[in-house]
Amino acid sequence: MLASRVAARSARVAAPRLAQTPLCVRGFADAKAGTDTKPPIALFGLDGTYASALYTAAAKSSALDPVSKAMDSLAATFKRDPKLHSILTAPTLSVSDKKQIVAELHKSTGVTDKSKTLDNFLDTLAENNRLNVLDGVAEKFGLLMSASRGEVELTITSAAPLDQKVVKQLEAAISKSQYVGQGKKLKVVPKVNPEIKGGLVVEIGDRTIDLSVSSKIAKMNKLLQDTL
Repeated sequence: MLASRVAARSARVAAPRLAQTPLCVRGFADAKAGTDTKPPIALFGLDGTYASALYTAAAKSSALDPVSKAMDSLAATFKRDPKLHSILTAPTLSVSDKKQIVAELHKSTGVTDKSKTLDNFLDTLAENNRLNVLDGVAEKFGLLMSASRGEVELTITSAAPLDQKVVKQLEAAISKSQYVGQGKKLKVVPKVNPEIKGGLVVEIGDRTIDLSVSSKIAKMNKLLQDTL
């Protein structure tokens, strides 16, 4: 697993410790004339700020495609390997340690970025001791790319993995609804959360439809409490 390789590489670091540096501004790429580099939607939080900066840098260097593939790969890696986030947030790792990890992170994506936008971005996170937000950055970068493609994200949460036939039926039904604007494409994101006990929680845009068993139980409990 990547976490094991990262931990091993970090342990081999023999370079002198570097003092933590304040947040600095780095130009990842030079702007190209006439290129629209503005993120398609506004994001908030530190991970949103970094994701927006990476989007702008990648757009300036015409590297959105390879950077997007790399960030998708990193997002999938974080989901498969939960120990990775713990390693990146470990207080015992200095900035110099984390810079050594950058090579492993980039290598794990299997993506070649000739513009070096991703390399420069990961270096900046390491220099500023911010690799701990990388998983959030990867997720929010995906939101930016979806918005740039005119996609509307549909999140379907179930207690157990849904059959693809059911997912397709839900997608077909919702794609015809008022919640998907004209000319927009639906991007389905299935999620599993055993805590909902059964049923579904459907999220599209800022609307949530909670049809979960846990929600029904909570409503029933409240009704009983209010009645008794």
